[in-house]
Amino acid sequence: MPRIEVLFYREKDGRVPMVEWLDDLPPKARTKCVYALERLADLGYELRRPATDYLRDGIYELRVGWQGVNYRMLYFFHDRAVALVSHGILKERRVPPREIERAINRRMEVKHDPIRHTFRPGPLK
Repeated sequence: MPRIEVLFYREKDGRVPMVEWLDDLPPKARTKCVYALERLADLGYELRRPATDYLRDGIYELRVGWQGVNYRMLYFFHDRAVALVSHGILKERRVPPREIERAINRRMEVKHDPIRHTFRPGPLK
């Protein structure tokens, strides 16, 4: 399968939650999360556990662990060639339902106005 494009969700006010979240991470955790995003771009639909997992209603989690902390990036496929990352969280036992609902709502916003609600990140390194 060809490489897919990884985009980030953008709020109506122009903020990009994923960029803000990545900026707040410790450098090593950020590096690992960026690597996971690159693997998502390389493998797309073929990426499997333990790197990713299906949550529900078209929402997936990209999984990264570092020093006992579980970093999760919630994403969905916008079409066959795009994975859109909604936001990142720190996970304890399981992804809270409210975070999945947030990603579902963002997927709906992207569906209705993809230009306004998508952000193409530059190199993330």
